[in-house]
Amino acid sequence: MISNQILQNTIDGLKGITRTELCVCDVEGKVLATTFSEAETYGLQVNTFANSLADSQAIGGFQFFKIFDEHQLEYILLVEGTTDDTYMVGRLASFQIENLLVAYKERFDKDNFIKNLLLDNLLLVDIYNRAKKLHIETSVRRVVYIIETKNERDVSSLEAVKALFASRNKDFVTAVDERDIILVKEMKEGSAYEDLDRVARSVIDELNSIGILNVTVSYGTIVNEIKEVSKSYKEAKMALDVGKIFYASENIVAYSRLGIGRLIYQLPIPLCKMFIKEIFDGKNPEDLDEETLTTINKFFENSLNVSETSRQLFIHRNTLVYRLDKLQKSTGLDLRMFEDAITFKIALMVVKYMSYMDKVGY
Repeated sequence: MISNQILQNTIDGLKGITRTELCVCDVEGKVLATTFSEAETYGLQVNTFANSLADSQAIGGFQFFKIFDEHQLEYILLVEGTTDDTYMVGRLASFQIENLLVAYKERFDKDNFIKNLLLDNLLLVDIYNRAKKLHIETSVRRVVYIIETKNERDVSSLEAVKALFASRNKDFVTAVDERDIILVKEMKEGSAYEDLDRVARSVIDELNSIGILNVTVSYGTIVNEIKEVSKSYKEAKMALDVGKIFYASENIVAYSRLGIGRLIYQLPIPLCKMFIKEIFDGKNPEDLDEETLTTINKFFENSLNVSETSRQLFIHRNTLVYRLDKLQKSTGLDLRMFEDAITFKIALMVVKYMSYMDKVGY
């Protein structure tokens, strides 16, 4: 169904061209859009005309027209005047609105198709048959983006993203839940992942410009067939979740850059608990004091370089060595040894993952 605002914009434009007053009503006589103030007084005539056999009729100084959507009566159009010119304006306006109905229905059908495609609700044969019917190319490069704001998704954010890609009729913007916006973006041959980052940045900048802050965009890998779009969507969803756990400071998260976080995210919780118990004998590495955790993180950032870490922490080299020795005594892991450092780093990530899953109720 076309929105009343679209109908109003349409007849306002037609009035500007033809200098003729117009009104669109539903079949019950309710005014949906009008260019003149007395339209409400024609409700009874509209209802009577809707129940008649005529497709057009002159009543009370207006020409009435029926507008159909696939043989179903949808609207009644009123055009001021009863001359041949009025009749021509009415037929043109009816034709315009009927075409809008077709376009919006196709857009709605495409939106439903994309949603079902993302959610894996279609059989393979249905994917290609429906894509052909909707004139959607099947063998082009596409990638799926998920755009999440900190608050529940509102109309303004969805419309802003749609407007950003409105001129690209091969891209699709939709939503499958109350929070996230989904962009299925067609990519040119030769597009690299740097180009994907630029698209993500443009979305964030656009939303920021209308006052929607704290936006996170994740995206999957580029796929070559329409049947693989759901794969890119699942990757984008994983990237969004993994980003919340391990890369909270990032507002653009790519599936291809998740690294070891992607592996940890797929581990079953019982296995994670077993690993932590084995390494730390039931102790939680997050229970370490803030000074020790800061030292560890800075040590990792500097690739286990003692001199550079002590310089950045503004402490003596011997103080850092003392802290590392103390940690070794409590955990049995010497972070100056590569293997122990890797074990500790993974353990910290596993604990983060477990905490997140506990928080979201898994």
